[in-house]
Amino acid sequence: MKMVVGLGNPGHRYETTRHNAGFIALDLLADELAVEVGRRQGDSLIGTGRVGGERVLLVKPLTFMNLSGRAVGPLARWYGIRPEDILVLMDDLDLEPGRLRVRAKGGSGGHRGLQSVLASLGTDLVPRIRIGIGRPPAGRDPADYVLEPFTEEEWALVRPALLKAATAGRLWLEGLDLEEVMNRFNC
Repeated sequence: MKMVVGLGNPGHRYETTRHNAGFIALDLLADELAVEVGRRQGDSLIGTGRVGGERVLLVKPLTFMNLSGRAVGPLARWYGIRPEDILVLMDDLDLEPGRLRVRAKGGSGGHRGLQSVLASLGTDLVPRIRIGIGRPPAGRDPADYVLEPFTEEEWALVRPALLKAATAGRLWLEGLDLEEVMNRFNC
């Protein structure tokens, strides 16, 4: 079984914010797979389906971003999913809007949601797709910036990247080697 986790903040207020790029990409993936992510389990909304005969779990933590591991860790243990079979979709301040970066492992890069997930799983061997949202203008607090909606100009750049992130997630679920996913989607 494989799991894909979209990181974000729950609630209508945050739906279109930069920090919810992971949730948005997960929703697009769920649409591609015709999987409804709406059943509550623990601190998450989940949806299950099959891809290529393998069972998959799509997850949106209901904790706030910085506590995402409280939702992901228990689900991984409940379903017996290994960290390397969990793909995290997330925003990244250090990438320009519209860029993607696929990685098989590594630190959190300062992303507290990913940091929480890695701590809950006890390893950094967790694949992730980072979706570029860009840095705030000089003098703006990054914590405020990530909780604001995308501007129209940013949305024009980010929407194609979100679609690509969903496609990359689907190909990974279909069995495409993560290295090949990196080769196709890192930009």
